[in-house]
Amino acid sequence: MATSLQVSIGQYSDAGAKPENQDAHGAWVPEDAELHSKGVAMALADGISTSDVAHVASETAVKSFLTDYYCTSAAWSVKKAGHRVIDATNAWLHWQTDRSWARYDKDRGYVCTFTALVIKSTTAHVFHVGDSRAYRVHGRGLEQLTDDHRHWAAGGKSYLGRALGVEDRVEVDYQSFSLSPGDTFVLTTDGIYETLSPAAITAPINDQSDDLNAAARAIVQAAYEAGSEDNLTVQILRVESVPEPGLSELQQRVTELPFPPAVGPRSLIDGYEIVRELHVSSRSYVYLAMDTETGRPVALKVPASDVRADPVGLEQFLAEEWIARRVDSPYVLRPCDRSRPQSYLYVVTEYVEGQTLTQWMRDHPKPDFAQVRAIVEQIGKGLRAFHRQDMIHQDVRPDNVMIDSAGTAKVIDFGAVRVAGRSEGVRSADEPILGTEQYSAPEYFLGEGGSERSDVFSLGVITYQMLTGRLPYGPEAAQVRTRSGLHRLKYQSVIQYNRSCPAWVDGVMRQALHPNPDKRYGEVSEFLHDLHYPKPEFVNAGRTPFIERNPNAFYKVLSLVLALVAIGEAVLLLR
Repeated sequence: MATSLQVSIGQYSDAGAKPENQDAHGAWVPEDAELHSKGVAMALADGISTSDVAHVASETAVKSFLTDYYCTSAAWSVKKAGHRVIDATNAWLHWQTDRSWARYDKDRGYVCTFTALVIKSTTAHVFHVGDSRAYRVHGRGLEQLTDDHRHWAAGGKSYLGRALGVEDRVEVDYQSFSLSPGDTFVLTTDGIYETLSPAAITAPINDQSDDLNAAARAIVQAAYEAGSEDNLTVQILRVESVPEPGLSELQQRVTELPFPPAVGPRSLIDGYEIVRELHVSSRSYVYLAMDTETGRPVALKVPASDVRADPVGLEQFLAEEWIARRVDSPYVLRPCDRSRPQSYLYVVTEYVEGQTLTQWMRDHPKPDFAQVRAIVEQIGKGLRAFHRQDMIHQDVRPDNVMIDSAGTAKVIDFGAVRVAGRSEGVRSADEPILGTEQYSAPEYFLGEGGSERSDVFSLGVITYQMLTGRLPYGPEAAQVRTRSGLHRLKYQSVIQYNRSCPAWVDGVMRQALHPNPDKRYGEVSEFLHDLHYPKPEFVNAGRTPFIERNPNAFYKVLSLVLALVAIGEAVLLLR
């Protein structure tokens, strides 16, 4: 998928049968950061025919929108920015009318209709006041996106119910739509749509798709030849490509999409046929489904019942797909490309045919070190892909790792992932820990934010468990609530439980699992490197006398030997 938004634009305006063109139109396609933060904007306005200054109103409305919209804060939503700019323009037009000869006859003042289209990331935003129109093209037909604010009176006469500049405040219609490459939008004034049928408008667009400016001129010419007596303006915008959606756009689906109905085997959701249930948790239900178009198996995840009433939980659920689309690694679960419109709230990912690492460990209770290292290396590479995107997984555990039929390990479940810029600052001490306690780093229990070192700790716990069948600190790590409590955590040697493991591995594990994050590996890559190429001090530690490596164990063994010797001597004396 493209990394940036790309559009094609065509537009044309003509006075038509009138001596003066009171329509105004314009478009702006920014570059680089502004394209990402603000998107593409296009607008047109139609001055009312009874006013001699209507052309000033329409030109002001279009110019102000295209200028001022890009001056608003990048932190504002498109909706907020658009409304603020239009409100300011309306206030200025109304003020001009109020201080002119048209004060008591608004139809002669600074009044116009207004329609604007903003394309940002994967969403189209439409702002509208009056009776100009915005359409979306469907083949040779048009879907009208705006309502005409025109009221009809007796005798076939009509008047505008809403327009810019009439009152000091104006009600602006707003809508947003998800985008796909190839989507085409058309903005027109009434001189076009009152004369031409939808098919007559779309025909030049389809016939001259390579030159939208020529298509716009052809539509205006057709309306003029068909007898239109008004000014003629048309704008065409075609979406060529869209980037990955922003996190805020995914979160917006909370209010836009309904929850899926109850599902079971053979249920059909947007072309996905449910086969069976794969996994149930407090956050979600995961099903094996078949894509009926491709025949490919996928995993379809829907929010659990408890999460549906929790806005924060829903945001985390929707963030999973956004995260998956930003992390590119063969060792991380991939999302499925969306080829069809989505009618319900769900997430679709690749289906990994295999078993969780939890089950793998049950099937391999005593794996050799080479097997463990191969799996840990793959998990570590998956975590590095998160870290390169300024993300911390925060829930690295055996249940969140799948081993497929080819032996490839994949990190799954992104519900606890922390994204830099989205979750900033230090955690509150009473904030729930999103990860699983047995695998979470001690700093989480101190109320501190996690880091890459925290994921290193969790990966170290998994490595230790695969080698020994035990957790390095048992339940004690989750009970730490103060920094002094970190000193009570005592590391138990891997060699104590796995004699076949190389002695130098103990030094690697001791550093990866250090309770103090500052003394831990700073990056996953450092941990993986030492599993292959241990530091000299770790290797030499393996050659150090037993009394120096583990004095407590040495003296226990010595005491046992001395006790046995004493017992033996006592037996001899009794004889």
